[in-house]
Amino acid sequence: MKYHLIFFFILNSLIVHSQVQLDSSKVFKINELEYLEMKGADVMLAHDFYPESHQGGVGIIQNGIRVATNGDLRLEPTPGQWQPVPKVGERMVDRSKQEISVKMTYPDESKDRKGFNPIEYPDLNLSYTLKVKPMGKSFKIVVDLDSPLPAEWVGKVGMNIELFPGILFGKSYYMDDSFGIFNRQANGPGYTDQDGEYQIVPMAIGKELIIVPEDGRQTLRIQNLQNSQLQLIDGRAKHNNGWFVVRSLVPAGKTKNAIEWLVTPNVISDFKYSPVVQVSQVGYHPEQEKIAVIETDKTDLEIEEVKLQKVNSRGGFTTVISKRPKEWGDFLRYKYYHFDFSEIKDSGMYVVSYKDFKTRPFQISTEVYKRDVWQPTLEYFLPVQMCHMRINDRYKVWHGRCHLDDARMAPINSNHFDGYLQGPETMTRYKSGEHIHGINIGGWHDAGDFDLRVESQAATVQGLAHIYEIFKVDYDNTTIDQNTKTVEIQQPDGVPDVIQQIEHGVLSIIGGYKSLGRFYRGIIVPHKRQYVLLGDAVNHSDNIDYSGDSNLSQTDIKNIEIGKVGAPDDRWVYTEDNPKREMSTAAALAAASRVLGGYNKEMAESCIEISIAIWKKTTTENPLDKVELAVELLRTTRNDEYSRFLTDNHRIITENIARTGWLVAPALPLIKQKSFKVKVSKAVQGYLKEINGLEEETPYGLVYKPNIWGAGWGIQNFGMRQYYLHTGFPEFFPKKYILNSLNFILGVHPGINTSSFVSGVGSRSITQAYGMNRGDFSFIPGGIGSGTALIRPNLPELLEWPFLWQQTEYVLGGGTTDYIFLVLAADQLLNKKE
Repeated sequence: MKYHLIFFFILNSLIVHSQVQLDSSKVFKINELEYLEMKGADVMLAHDFYPESHQGGVGIIQNGIRVATNGDLRLEPTPGQWQPVPKVGERMVDRSKQEISVKMTYPDESKDRKGFNPIEYPDLNLSYTLKVKPMGKSFKIVVDLDSPLPAEWVGKVGMNIELFPGILFGKSYYMDDSFGIFNRQANGPGYTDQDGEYQIVPMAIGKELIIVPEDGRQTLRIQNLQNSQLQLIDGRAKHNNGWFVVRSLVPAGKTKNAIEWLVTPNVISDFKYSPVVQVSQVGYHPEQEKIAVIETDKTDLEIEEVKLQKVNSRGGFTTVISKRPKEWGDFLRYKYYHFDFSEIKDSGMYVVSYKDFKTRPFQISTEVYKRDVWQPTLEYFLPVQMCHMRINDRYKVWHGRCHLDDARMAPINSNHFDGYLQGPETMTRYKSGEHIHGINIGGWHDAGDFDLRVESQAATVQGLAHIYEIFKVDYDNTTIDQNTKTVEIQQPDGVPDVIQQIEHGVLSIIGGYKSLGRFYRGIIVPHKRQYVLLGDAVNHSDNIDYSGDSNLSQTDIKNIEIGKVGAPDDRWVYTEDNPKREMSTAAALAAASRVLGGYNKEMAESCIEISIAIWKKTTTENPLDKVELAVELLRTTRNDEYSRFLTDNHRIITENIARTGWLVAPALPLIKQKSFKVKVSKAVQGYLKEINGLEEETPYGLVYKPNIWGAGWGIQNFGMRQYYLHTGFPEFFPKKYILNSLNFILGVHPGINTSSFVSGVGSRSITQAYGMNRGDFSFIPGGIGSGTALIRPNLPELLEWPFLWQQTEYVLGGGTTDYIFLVLAADQLLNKKE
């Protein structure tokens, strides 16, 4: 009998222990990655610090979605991009107290994020400790000040946390006994505060805020445990890219527990991340490796069969394959599996299904990359980005003939808020403020900022030149008239669009060179009011050359003057002494000269003349800076001088083969020295081993290091480089990295959002993006977003929201041309007859 009792007690103990273990996953605790974790919710503190783009402070992930961020003390009710932020100290974890904390300090004048001017800080010295503490299914946010708030700052400093608007529109909230909905647009009334700043009247004020009580997946409760009130404020009233803000003011005289909130995110019972199947939203070539990546919760052990189903032309589906996926392992916060259906070669439309997830339809066809894949970038995105032109698109005008008043020489000793620097001299014959003729032509707006960065212009020109040269792209669906400065989308004019786009970029580069006697660094608006423009760039200025006082600085330009006739609203042009950038720009012109000869001989000659002049007069201490220019000049002129430079520098080239291998590969047939080729080949084989090792670190079959910015552009560039290595060394360098890179861009990437990064391409794509029409929550067909970003330490995120530049921004240069190159390369290699 006693043995039965012993057995009973042991069994009962195991059951109780098991129950404790189970319950412990349903309350917040500090995990190994130093954040609060509960089944269905996570709370980060200072893992990220990018507050101007809504990453930082206290962040909340609820049922798999990031719902709140930037929990911290701020000096404004709804701060914007260039407003003061604190200096972040080291995150401290005290497991005995169950507390995570970080020391914060105003001012943080050491920071110069993204190359901007150091932020102008007010006269305030404020140090405090920001804490998060687990409280069962809730957590506390606590702020302890080192000393009481100065009297003049009482009523100004408050605890803010921002709520992601994209999932709140049309949903409800309660603040004590008041209630309302989250509107799609910011509504008044507003008022002018004591500092003369516009502020919006809070949506609600009270002690307890409950967000989206009607949907348990989003219900979030915030209680203010101190005497001050919570305010719910629409941050979009001051900044189009703002979020909803919950705020409470720091009270006078308080230090300990100056702020104390209790936050309760509701979680789905026994929450598990729902499986996601990641495939190319465009599809696959029959001879291509086809692997769907399945992303699941790490605790999901119920693995079922995956189905590949063919879409029947008469409706319905036919299951072609049904099998269990192969486990890959853990990556970031998920577990991954591979579903290989490479054996399927029959043409048609297909879907992949796993549990409740079914992909959008994609095709398997030898024609998969022939149409609707790279063309939108050439026939929509590049035309829309063209500066100094009117862009007509049937009934629509994307923008008018903008920036015809380009440009004035930038002030010396100035640091533009977007990172441009002008030193103690202009390095030209022009004085600061003087108008420079000959540069109001050509070029593409870079990103949503409407500036012309010379490196973006050059990289776009060079990329398009290589595309035309290698893939013989004679596609023509756009009319481009430089005489009338007019573009007509969807109207052919008999000239290959790629050639006309190359010409447009070269017009800007050589126009600047001939006017300034050197390459410009960048051309950009002088005032923030212009810089933040959403919409038609023709509204940046009056399009008339400014003829007034040339000594006006950027602070002299008043908002009300912008766009008025005679206003000093012309863009500024910056110059610099940067040998590396000068040589890369010259390399682009050398490439352009090879393809422009049959279309615009005079321009082609100017390109090569400038390139050779830069080669001769530009000096650098690092020979690597000249490798690209040497290769392009060798390929253009076949002059042995450039071949000798490469062979003379074989050591530094082979020691940096990851940077140089793809550059020198296409020039190897022009180099007579056999030993150079042998050395390069050996170094490339070593680089391949490195890539093979790095490939094993992710389930995506390529080199991928998630970061705060989306990795899409970098992966495009990686894939483009692999083409040159594969074609230069076909005996050992595979083509799989080219194809895997393209798949990543087109949908095989981490996270719940499996969209193609290329707007309008594939069955699902980014349709809210950071382009010139982001204010309309829209997109530009063929624009390539930066893609899935990392919310540190382990959440991949691609929000459907047009204002996060680190996820959906469009850019020029390789961010555009590398994509076109990848698609054409895949088509060429997969349809190549052996």
